[in-house]
Amino acid sequence: MNVLNKNIDIAEVVRNDIEHHFHPFTDHKAFHAEGGPRVMTQAEGVYIWDGKGNKILDAMSGLWCVNVGYGRKELAEAAYRQMLDLPYYNTFFKTTTVPTTELAAKISSVMPDRFKHIFFTNSGSESNDTIVRFVRHYWKLKGKPYRQHFIARVRGYHGSTMVAANLGGFQGMHEQVGTEFPGFHHVQQPHWFDFGGDKTPEEFGLEAAAALENKILEVGPDNVAAFIGEPVQGAGGVIIPPSTYWPEVERICRKYGILIISDEVICGFGRTGNWWGFETMGFSPDIVPMAKGLSSGYLPIGAVAFADHLIKDFFELGGEFYHGMTYAGHPVSCAVALRNIEIIQQEKLVERARELGPYFAAALASLRDHPIVGETRSVGLIGAIEISNDKAKRGRFAKPGRVGSMCRDNCIRNGLIMRACWDTMVLSPPLVISRQEIDKIVQLARVALDATYAEVKAEVA
Repeated sequence: MNVLNKNIDIAEVVRNDIEHHFHPFTDHKAFHAEGGPRVMTQAEGVYIWDGKGNKILDAMSGLWCVNVGYGRKELAEAAYRQMLDLPYYNTFFKTTTVPTTELAAKISSVMPDRFKHIFFTNSGSESNDTIVRFVRHYWKLKGKPYRQHFIARVRGYHGSTMVAANLGGFQGMHEQVGTEFPGFHHVQQPHWFDFGGDKTPEEFGLEAAAALENKILEVGPDNVAAFIGEPVQGAGGVIIPPSTYWPEVERICRKYGILIISDEVICGFGRTGNWWGFETMGFSPDIVPMAKGLSSGYLPIGAVAFADHLIKDFFELGGEFYHGMTYAGHPVSCAVALRNIEIIQQEKLVERARELGPYFAAALASLRDHPIVGETRSVGLIGAIEISNDKAKRGRFAKPGRVGSMCRDNCIRNGLIMRACWDTMVLSPPLVISRQEIDKIVQLARVALDATYAEVKAEVA
């Protein structure tokens, strides 16, 4: 690919961006001091090209989402055909469209049998807002209006809208929201590297799950509506819980009659080597929010799957659910998502992630000899590299995130996209990645780690 053939005036794009585009999740003072954005112009497979013609291996699938890889003409063609037939209609007031209904059935078909009903949204954030509305109303219908409280984890990420930000466990987001919404509580994340101490991962998993039970007892078991967690915490640093954690969480929730929400926005659609992260982690949820891999990021779409027992009560006890979005179930987004799932099935990408998982894990593990790598971990095709100032003690550098940001920038300079979650480098490559491309990720990561180590040593010299 050659961006020069696109006749794009990159300097003009940068000027317009600086003057008119207010970016999400951006330190704007630093952004403008550094001269503005990196302009991405083209992509194919696992690679993306910037406006200067640099070819960059995208080990993050955009934002955890481009599962089928870039440049899939089948998805563009699906959008084109649907736009000609019916570019838009809503799903309010007893109305549907063909791709909306077909997609609901398709999602249900790749889930356990108890999930027969799908509610559409436009993003993971909206999916989790929907769940809070649904669950609180559900308990009112059941004659238990006092069940209004949600428990989640520290550094759990469930979206950026007002409710989803409160549901999640990111302190910086809570501070910007202002007065925190009532009814949201957070417990320790099951992160053995930071909190496991001398315990085995299995011992620590039980301890982390016990924190949930302690919080339930503190809030009052009859007041807790639901527990929400990502099977693997993504933006929190690819925190893969010990094998003992989720089964114990499920036991605790069932003991107190608390609903379990498995946030599959990142883990769903094959990322962990199964269709759903809860299958990989060994637990059975009641509600499943999803987005990202649903369309591989080609168009905005999200959804929520509800277990049959919840829907049955809603139908029998319910009335109108006063909730929805103008673009929920958008026919073009649904047509693209439907074709995306078909590609995942036809190319056996879920199985591919499972088969490549051990190779990916071994490739990352080859970096453990590096002076500032304290741990590598992965499941399926999602992984993490922990940056540490003391490998033996699992120590951390001062000012969390500073060294991780250095490493992220060194990655970009060397043709690799990895994300820094504080001082954890995280990876989530497209499911179409090859073994050779995995090797390339590790090769480029080592170059970036070497450069970062040199910068760190220079600071203390």
